[in-house]
Amino acid sequence: MPPLLLLTSTLLLLSASSFAATIGVTYNPSLPNLPPPERVASTLQSLRIPAVRLLDPSNRSAAALWLHSHVLPYHPRTHISLISAGSDFTTTASTSAELLPAIRNLRLALLDLGIRTISVSTTFSFIDIMTTSFPPSAAEFQEPIGSLIVRPLLQFLDETNSSFLINLYPYNIFKIKSEIPVGFVLFQSNPFNFRDDDVTGARYRNLFDMMVDAIVAAMAVSGQENVPVIVTETGWPTGSEAEDAGNYAEMYLRGLITHLRSGSGTPLRKEGAAEAYVYELFDEGIQRGTTNNSNGTSSEAAAGGKQWGILYPNMTMKYRFRFSDGIRLYHPRLARLLALIFLLIVYLHYWKEFLEILDIIFNG
Repeated sequence: MPPLLLLTSTLLLLSASSFAATIGVTYNPSLPNLPPPERVASTLQSLRIPAVRLLDPSNRSAAALWLHSHVLPYHPRTHISLISAGSDFTTTASTSAELLPAIRNLRLALLDLGIRTISVSTTFSFIDIMTTSFPPSAAEFQEPIGSLIVRPLLQFLDETNSSFLINLYPYNIFKIKSEIPVGFVLFQSNPFNFRDDDVTGARYRNLFDMMVDAIVAAMAVSGQENVPVIVTETGWPTGSEAEDAGNYAEMYLRGLITHLRSGSGTPLRKEGAAEAYVYELFDEGIQRGTTNNSNGTSSEAAAGGKQWGILYPNMTMKYRFRFSDGIRLYHPRLARLLALIFLLIVYLHYWKEFLEILDIIFNG
């Protein structure tokens, strides 16, 4: 099975990444009537999905006990890269006050166990913590969440080389702001399909990049602009008849994966989102409210009881797209470097012949 990123309510399995973002999918093994995990793991490998965000329905308060139960049995055989202390807890005041101490306790417990390769963070919802998505230069974290939770957390993430985790759904912004052209949300190429940020001069050709840069700008306002951003949830549900007829879900997912695999990043951050996880592998099959649930999944995706899965229960794909072509996509600068190394090797091996050729060219 692909390597993992772990959260106290969610476990993400990560693979090594190149300059392009790592693209994974969310999988909840506790849903009823699903194939056994062994078959799911085999399907993930056949689909070449390089990373998995695994939802864990348990929620233990003792950090050491939780790590002994959920991390040590799999580490280091499985590449667990990050633990998130829950998801979207800022919506509850009582848990918010305990969030950062819980994160620090997990970090200390990991160090006590001699584990230094697993980072710790928590997951936020874009709608719950951001003031705006456009222009990104005007974005800030909502108060009092920003000063009470996000800023101290960002300092901790910077000090421990961890990442800022965000559930980010252009679909929900599109539903709220009907004036946004659907092509701008679905990564469609169009000469007029852009929005300019007059402050930074950045030009945006899709809503996803705009939302990521809103996070980047808000982090900069908070004094921590270099913390990596991981999009822990994004996707498009099977929705209305009009949307289904237009294949909006397939268009969004295909456009998202193509864009992330290109390694083009965002206008404010050349690497863009370090990783992104499609929500979700299978339909949940139940309607959930907007409150936080035991699985720690996003209230954004939970609202309305829509279906977000990309696989049917028989593990065939709903949509026509691929997570990977089976080859690693290299950044253009890396490709140029490899070309120079190749030329250097050729020169060192045939340097005498090379000099003779130069002598003929210049001296006849």
